[in-house]
Formats: sequence, C-alpha cells, structure tokens
Amino acid sequence: MAKRRERRVPPSSDRREDRVEASKRAIRRGGDSASSPKINIVLFLFVVIAPAIAVLVYRIRYAPRANRALSSYVHQQGLVKADVNYQEILSENSKVSKNMSQRHYTYPVLAYITPWNNKGYDIAKSFNSKFTHLSPVWYDLRSQGTNLVLEGRHNADIGWITELRMKGDARVFPRVVLEAIPKELLRKKKQRDKAIEMIITECKEMDYDGIVLESWSRWAAYGILHDPEMRNMALQFIKQLGQALHSVSSEKNGKRGLQLIYVIGPPHSEKLQEHDFGPADLRSLSDYVDGFSLMTYDFSGPHNPGPNAPLKWIHSTLQLLLGSAGKSDQNLARKILLGINFYGNDFALSKGGGGGAITGRDYLSLLDKHKPVLQWEKNSGEHLFFYSDDHHAKHAVFYPSLMSIFLRLEEARSWGVGISIWEIGQGLDYFFDLL
Repeated sequence: MAKRRERRVPPSSDRREDRVEASKRAIRRGGDSASSPKINIVLFLFVVIAPAIAVLVYRIRYAPRANRALSSYVHQQGLVKADVNYQEILSENSKVSKNMSQRHYTYPVLAYITPWNNKGYDIAKSFNSKFTHLSPVWYDLRSQGTNLVLEGRHNADIGWITELRMKGDARVFPRVVLEAIPKELLRKKKQRDKAIEMIITECKEMDYDGIVLESWSRWAAYGILHDPEMRNMALQFIKQLGQALHSVSSEKNGKRGLQLIYVIGPPHSEKLQEHDFGPADLRSLSDYVDGFSLMTYDFSGPHNPGPNAPLKWIHSTLQLLLGSAGKSDQNLARKILLGINFYGNDFALSKGGGGGAITGRDYLSLLDKHKPVLQWEKNSGEHLFFYSDDHHAKHAVFYPSLMSIFLRLEEARSWGVGISIWEIGQGLDYFFDLL
C-alpha cells in the first residue's frame, strides 16, 4: 500500500515556540525604558507582520485553486462530487464554460487523438487552448525485409493541422510506434541512422513540432530488455534520436529544435524487473527527452475486473519514479506527463468474464438504458455501477467522472507534473472544463 506523502515542515517553524518563549521572557524582564522599544518591535512583528505574511502565503497557495473552482461551469454547478447520479450526467455532460479557451491546469497537457475516433479531431479544435501538445496516432516504423518503412502519412490531415494553428498554440507531435525488429535496428548503425533520418525527414516535410515515440513496450514484448547489452543499446538509440531532433530547427520553431516525447509504462512493482522503465532510466534520458508520457491506466482487465487507475497506485508510481515527497527532482518532475484515461471499461462478471473498453457514447447509452445507481469507490477514487444485460449476466462499469479526473489533476499538480490523456475522443465534453 502506498504511503501518504508527508508535508515537510519548514525548519523555521521548529523554533517558533522558542522564539515565543524568548519574547515572553523579554517582556517579563523589561521594566526599564531602554528595553521597551525592543519589546514594542517584537510585539509589532508578532501581532501585525506575522499574520499579514500568513494571509499572503494562504492567498498565494490557495487562491488559484479557489479561482479555478469558481471559473469553470462544472464547479459553479456543483457537479464535481462523489455523490453523482445518472440523470445529472445525461443532462449536463455536453455543457461547458462559455470561455472554452481558459486554462485551469497550468502544467503541460498532451492529448492523444486516434483516426478511428473522429470526435477527437473536433475536440482538439474546440478546446485547442486547453492543450499544449496534440498527438495524433498516425505512424508506424516497420521492418520490410532488410529495409525500414515509415507508414502512416495517409492518416495525416494537413487541413486539420492548419486549423489548429490558426486557433491556438498547441504543438503537433504525431505518435510513431517503433515496430521494427529490435535486434536488427539496435545492433546495426546503418539501420539506426536510417530510422532517425526517416523520422526527421517526415517532421520537416509535414512541419511537425516533434514526435511521440512508443517503443519500450514493444522491446519488452520481444524480450530484449532482459539482455543488459541490448537494453543499453535501446537507451542509446533514444538518446541518439533525441539529439538528432534537437539539432533540427525551422522558421516556425526557431532555435527550439524538434522535440521528443517518449512513452513509458508504470513499473509493475517496487522491485523493478529488467523490462521495467525505472528512475535510473528516467535520469539517464532526461537530457535527451523533452517529456515522458506515463501510461498510468489499464490497471485492471477482463480477467481481473476493477478500477482503471487507482489513485493510490498512481501516487506510488510517481513516488517510485521521482522519489519521496518533498525530495523529488523538479527538473525530472516537469517532464512527466501523467496518464489519465478518458475511456472506461465494461466488465462481465459472470463465469468466464470478458468485456472491454467503452467510450463516452457507450457510457451514456448504458446510463440511459439501465438507469443505474452510481457508487463512489473511495480507495480507488473512481465511480462505478452494476447492471444486468439481456442474458441476465452481471456487469461492472468503470468510467471516468468529473470527481475522479479532478482528483488525478490535483495529484499531478501536487507533484508538479503534466498530464497525457488517452484519448480525447473517448471522453465527455464537460471533462475538458476541468483542464
């Protein structure tokens, strides 16, 4: 079980009682007129200055959160709560603040868009200002005999990118999945150089801002990460790609260069396995990678039904990667993009199990048909409900809610990390009012 992060008390507060006691002794000793000015100064500091500082600190720390709560439609309507019912969701899910461009989450926000869910393209345009990075899932880099091919340009929508850039400042980072045979790619310099050249050429020709690269899970599936030599080659390839991207500049991005965001999975346990991406890997790549898209979802599956991403698991994952509370490296933390799922799961609980992912459209349909009682699961920080299908088989449905998303945003904020959303076409419109 993850431990709750402890707040570190500033060293000065440990001596507060000593200072107060010293002041009392000074007052008791002070019968002479020479010491009275000092007494008055001390009293002034404690009576006037200290409360003023406390008020100022409170406002700096808590006022932004209060303002955020007041400025969004979902907070004004009191919709962010544990005690929610299906009628509210059905009637309110499409309503958002009139000012759709105002950001409430000030850390980086990466949003994934998939070609098989066109709603994501429209959401990206409507809520453009809420996102800092947009990642359409377009490309695969594959082995073809002894050659490499980069597939996916047919998915690219130039008109959509043009509209995005007219509406806001979100940068476009298409996802590239590295499907090439790892031993061929990583062992042969010619193949590594070719892969990097193909990626950079595509970024230049399509005017992208960089890429999101997914390869670690593929390498783990091939079993190469258990080999220390191959594992080191894998890390070196990512470094080489990051360096190459950073060296490329264009008129649009100026001196900034192209950027690299790398997809990582959460470690499976505190005792790291060879295939886990751990804190040492994070530190090793930090100078070459501009962001790490952390997949903190899919905690449960059809064979072990349950919450999508328990809040305590999210906390322990961040703690494992970044260190204990108050001691985390902020330069590393700011590169983490905590994964938040905007999809849900509908699990069959009958013998044999089964089930799978559902979108917002599916969720609303289930609510309308079954009119269920939603339950708040405090330990995981998620809502769920049960229903029986036409064959009388019982199901459990876990789908994000305003409350569950809000709590994950607050967790991310407490660590100073950004977020990555998989994926925006699967969510409900009013989710974006929280961003």
